[in-house]
Amino acid sequence: MSALFLVLISIVIFFIAYVTYGAWLSKQWGVDTGRKTPAHTMSDGVDYVPAKAPVLLGHHFASIAGAGPIVGPIAAAIFGWIPVMLWIIFGGIFFGGVQDFGSLFASIRHDGKSIGQVIEANIGKTGKKLFAVFAWLTLLLVVAAFVNIVANTFVSVPAAASSSLLFILLAVAFGFLVYRRGVPLAIGTVIGVGLLFLCIYLGIKFPISLSKNTWIFIILGYIFIASVTPVWILLQPRDYLNSFLLYAMIGGAVIGLVLYNPSIQLASYSGFKVGNSFMFPMLFVTVACGAISGFHSLVGSGTSSKQIDNEKDAKLIGYGGMLIECVLAVIALITAAYIGGDKLQELLANGGPVNVFSDGVGVFMTKIGIDFAVGKSFVALAISAFALTSLDTATRLARFIFQEFFEDETKEEQSPLATNRYLSTMITVILGGGLALMGWRKVWPLFGSANQLLAALALLALAAWLKNQGKNNVMFLIPMAFMFLVTLSALGIIIYNSIKSANVILLVFGVLLFVLAIILISQSRKVLWGEGDTEKVK
Repeated sequence: MSALFLVLISIVIFFIAYVTYGAWLSKQWGVDTGRKTPAHTMSDGVDYVPAKAPVLLGHHFASIAGAGPIVGPIAAAIFGWIPVMLWIIFGGIFFGGVQDFGSLFASIRHDGKSIGQVIEANIGKTGKKLFAVFAWLTLLLVVAAFVNIVANTFVSVPAAASSSLLFILLAVAFGFLVYRRGVPLAIGTVIGVGLLFLCIYLGIKFPISLSKNTWIFIILGYIFIASVTPVWILLQPRDYLNSFLLYAMIGGAVIGLVLYNPSIQLASYSGFKVGNSFMFPMLFVTVACGAISGFHSLVGSGTSSKQIDNEKDAKLIGYGGMLIECVLAVIALITAAYIGGDKLQELLANGGPVNVFSDGVGVFMTKIGIDFAVGKSFVALAISAFALTSLDTATRLARFIFQEFFEDETKEEQSPLATNRYLSTMITVILGGGLALMGWRKVWPLFGSANQLLAALALLALAAWLKNQGKNNVMFLIPMAFMFLVTLSALGIIIYNSIKSANVILLVFGVLLFVLAIILISQSRKVLWGEGDTEKVK
């Protein structure tokens, strides 16, 4: 089987889905290009800031991509490439893309508020509180997992560390010049992208070598600062510029694949049970962000919805952004599938899935004249940049949700936990950092299950919203039911294993997430299967 054929056919399928199914979703939900978005009606210069579609796509894509669509498909390849490929395609089109687009659009229609606020408006205040706790706990796991991934990358590829620091300085300068000095976006982009690749060159020339724990503390300090600063000075410009790294990486990989045209060596199907893992539910949990991710719903309803300039951009950013990520997931799968055997196990043992991906794309890029070592370093740098982007976005989202939890509209004077962004961010960073010190391998299994269960809860909220509006919500109901079945089963397995291994922290997290999910399902029954409560609709 030709790996090139798999990549090209998946791109064609995703494009067709974007044009057809994406347009159908827009019509069903009532996207209105003449309606003002929260970025305009609630502009505050900090979180609510209108952004041009390419800039916002860059932020959104860089935030949702991270290392998830790379780590997940490669780790799930133990079941064979066919099950993983099918889930990426069908999951991305009918599950992940629908959730991402729907979360972004529902948030726009709820003043740019999070999915938790959508739940309050359509299910009730108790539901919102429960979801806020669930989402915040999940984001702590996101912070813990990605802090480890970034720190490990900085240790194994010191050039990635110095380049990432230079990226941050470049982003601040770009944001200041474009947003405060009126430099045209096109000119700023040309100069910024050129300087971006200069940062990579300087990073390779002047690598920074520190211990993993030192990097963990530095990264925690950075995400605290990044999550409380105005989005125009760091988040928007850095994510926009970083997105060009990802586009270049995907473009280089696809062109290299066309010229290299490798054959698939990995088994097409390895069996329903591989080692101690069963394909159901673990395949769907492990692929994670490559097909659907609850974290995306928090990004769409947390930062992107506050910056979208026009409702027409929601399809490109929400649905299109997810399908681009699916292409990245397919490429990640190919980097594992074209080698297979002992070399795959060796690469996994010496650097994990990120090393497999970097090695594979580095090999493909040699066909377009790029030295293997340079290509592999470039890919590692790009992945670390996206993981760092996901990290500070996750911290900002956790701050939003934490503050929303303590908001009380009936009181004139709000609690400092609701109004003080520094205090809420500090609590998140300290607890997320404590989990990070446990190591990513201990956190990742629970992160995958919690992340996918969060997706099921987001789909539940969106289904309730459309039901209250009297609109067709079947595009949410079917994915929601399947994801609840998958993730509750996976959480049950993790709870059982945590009891056997006496892992108290993961056991407590697992039980909390399981119970919260069951209560939220119960809370939503009247809305989803009763007559609905149209008075709660905004």
